[in-house]
Amino acid sequence: MAGRVAWGAVGRWAAVVLLVVSGWGCTAPAKGADRAARETAREIAATLDRRAAAVMHRDERAYLAVVDPSATALRAAARREFGNLAEVPLGSWTYRLTDVERSGDRATVRAELRHRIAGYDSAPVAEPRTLELRERAGRWYVTADLPGEGSGAQQLWEQGRVRAVRGAHSLVLGVGQDDARLRAVADAADAAVPAVADAWPDGWARREVLLVPASSEAMARLLGASTDGYRDIAAVTTGISADGSGTPGASPADRIVVNPTAYDTLGTFGQHVVLTHETTHVATRAATSAATPLWLSEGFADWVAYRGTDRTAERIAPELQRAVRAGDTPAALPSDEDFAFGAGADRLARAYESGWLACELIAGRWGERKLTGFYRAVGAHAGRDGAVEDALHTVLATTPEDFTARWRDYLRQRLG
Repeated sequence: MAGRVAWGAVGRWAAVVLLVVSGWGCTAPAKGADRAARETAREIAATLDRRAAAVMHRDERAYLAVVDPSATALRAAARREFGNLAEVPLGSWTYRLTDVERSGDRATVRAELRHRIAGYDSAPVAEPRTLELRERAGRWYVTADLPGEGSGAQQLWEQGRVRAVRGAHSLVLGVGQDDARLRAVADAADAAVPAVADAWPDGWARREVLLVPASSEAMARLLGASTDGYRDIAAVTTGISADGSGTPGASPADRIVVNPTAYDTLGTFGQHVVLTHETTHVATRAATSAATPLWLSEGFADWVAYRGTDRTAERIAPELQRAVRAGDTPAALPSDEDFAFGAGADRLARAYESGWLACELIAGRWGERKLTGFYRAVGAHAGRDGAVEDALHTVLATTPEDFTARWRDYLRQRLG
């Protein structure tokens, strides 16, 4: 894919340059101006390369050397952030320029900051950034470094100094947490990984990264979301693809984000269930796609989390039991909208419980291998339309109507 140069940009900007990894392509009418734009981009790229190298070499002096000496607030923030990163085991840290706008000795750059956690991420996570730079005596210096367009989420190290605790299968990164608390999370994660591997053995690395921020509010900032939507959620799993899109099925860098407030209200069993559920999302990422309905992805994660425990259906699905005993057995499997945090606590609980019992029905009636095969078949479908129907036919030799009827009977059998 070729790059482009557009001239006569809005306002005071003299030129706009788009850079892409595969190379340059120019449609500018003025070759001299084109060469100048290329040179500007190369010089700025070199500045950001020096900054990236300083992060990887843990060289604070070099990291600050690319910041404008007069940008005192930015220098102080950069020094803090550099210190916050000290314990993060980075495997890579690079900048990819996507757009450069220059006017005189000033430039605005849109870029992707790509970082990778060593030993855990199969490819870098991409975060859009907008940087402002100033040229002094032939060198470019950063004067501002801000989240890019469409990026409302913080990185953990932007919230404070990161502490790192390693488990046998996990890396726990926390801010505002002591090592004992992080170690307890790592121990719970280490118990969850083999439990998930027993149910879903193939196609994942059997290791995970967990983030433990200081509060519910800090968790919401990591997710770029409202605190109210996550206040009572003990943990969530995020998946970010190398292009920053978070596309299902293509994430090389899952993160389990723990809400310390809600997580601490759970007992040992509850914490195990929560982390086993979230670890299942990590394990099944490659087999999960836009074709996968939430009743299947969430129901399967709950099925794995409760698999092998002695919890009864009445204790696992109390809201759904109340509905069934009141003669209000659901007519259909839950929709994706039923899983929305704004749907209401009772409706959300019934959705999770319905998905769990649907997966338990498949495991009990057709077998666990058929359940995992069904999950993979749905996720491998070209799109949502027909995905469940086709997998029911090819894997379970049944129809949506027959399966729904069996599921409704199963709800009444287990909860009536």
